[in-house]
Formats: sequence, structure tokens, C-alpha cells
Amino acid sequence: MSIETAVPENDVQDTQLITAQEAANLIEEGALLIDVRSEGGRASTGAVPGAVVVNREHVEEDFSPESAHRLAQLSGTDQKIVVFCGSVNGSRPVAQKLQVLGYANAVHVDGGFPALRDAGVPSTGPLAPPVGSAPPVGSAQASTESVASER
Repeated sequence: MSIETAVPENDVQDTQLITAQEAANLIEEGALLIDVRSEGGRASTGAVPGAVVVNREHVEEDFSPESAHRLAQLSGTDQKIVVFCGSVNGSRPVAQKLQVLGYANAVHVDGGFPALRDAGVPSTGPLAPPVGSAPPVGSAQASTESVASER
């Protein structure tokens, strides 16, 4: 089963897009935080402890109520879900798929991970130093939950 979503046209408002501060408030209230960045993206820029890492290619498997691979962290389609990537270009399609799957409270963050970090959401890293430089002294390890990609 495949769910197709259209990218909103420039003149259509993205009703799922929220500010990083709004996202920080939702996270503080207990919203499920979904990180759809690549492993390299998390290693080079940092991570949010407690965020569930989801592969964008497995959204249907991870969120569909009928799926054997459905995330254990899901409590129902009324759950508040905050999706972030490095930018809205990565998070928008995931938030749209979640809405199609029935998650009416799925939103995504304007400005992605950098904006969340700037809004005060706790983060770690980066874990991988830029090419040609030494790792920072006392750098922290990220503790994100990762969804197994054994599909």
C-alpha cells in the first residue's frame, strides 16, 4: 500500500507547519517527537534526546494501525506528533503522510532541527566532527531512540 501526498503549491498555506517555539511547547506537553533526518545529518548537527528516529521511506509501516512494525510509542491517531528534519522539505511529506493515515495532530517544524535547538529544545552533538578537525573535548553522545530498519 502506498500513500501519495502532493506538495502544497506556493499559494496554499501549509496548515501543519508550526514555529519552533510552538513545537517546543508541544514537546514540553508530551508530544511524540519524530526525527526524520539521516544518520549523517544527526551525526553532523546533533540530536534531540528522546526523539524517535524514523526513516522517511518507512512512515506507512511505522504509523499504520494495521502494521506489524507500528511504533510502540504510538497511543492513537489523536496523539500529538511533532516531525522535524533539517528543513521543511524533509518533514512536510512525512507530516502529510501522517495526516493521510489519520493522525490529525501531526505537525512539522519551520526551520527544522536548527530552529528547535535555537528555541531551547535540549539537544546533543554534533557527534561527528567536521572533516579535518578533532572532536570537541567532552562531547556528549546522543541518546535518541532508533527504529530498527530490519524490514
